[in-house]
Order: sequence, then C-alpha cells, then structure tokens
Amino acid sequence: EANELHQAGERKVGTDEAIFIKIFALRNIYQLRATFDEYEKIARKSIFKSIDSETSGDFCSALKAIAMCAYDRPQYFADRLRKAMEGAGTDDTSLIRIVVTRSEFDLVNIKHAHLRTYGKELGRRVDSET
Repeated sequence: EANELHQAGERKVGTDEAIFIKIFALRNIYQLRATFDEYEKIARKSIFKSIDSETSGDFCSALKAIAMCAYDRPQYFADRLRKAMEGAGTDDTSLIRIVVTRSEFDLVNIKHAHLRTYGKELGRRVDSET
C-alpha cells in the first residue's frame, strides 16, 4: 500500500485522492504506521511532506490528522489543546470537547505529551485559560 500511495501522489501528475481515502479510511493505526514507514523508504520523504505537497485544504488537514493519530495520538491531542488555548481568547468548545472525550481514554498520556512538548503542565495551562 505504500507503493500505491506513492504511485497515487508523488509519481503522478495530480493526485488520485481515492487511493488516499481508501488506505487512510480502511486501515488501523498499526497498518497505517507500517505503511507510512515503508512509504518514507520508497518516497524518501515523510508522509506528512507528501500530504502537504499533494493535497490542500480540509482534505490535507484530515489526512495529516489521521497520520498524526496513527503515529502519536496523545501528541495530536496535546497539539490541538495548545491550539485551542493559544493567542487571544480560548476556543472553549474545542478545549471542552477534547478534555471530555479523551478523559476516559488517554488524557493522562495527553498531559505527558503536552508537558514534554511545551514544557508546561496541561492542568495549569487550562486553569490559566478558563
């Protein structure tokens, strides 16, 4: 499937989005990780760079979100939380949605990813924003 992705994107004029959709939508995270690792060997660039160069807009954002979740779901949500809290004002809807939906699954791992990446405890950051 790594070769299929390469043929559908980098090796083609235009992008065969149907191939990307098929692979990204139907494979589990372990299959996606293996595919993306093999893709990097074939294409000599990361799946993220290929997604950026081959797609745009919401489709690009969706593919990158799926790829990031396949590689490191807690980091993906730590990044989304940071984005919800950066700048003037807080995106309360996103902040609440992420905290509530992830609380029973991997919020502890998200806290660790946030601390590791941004050097701040997530709880303190949320307290300062709300």
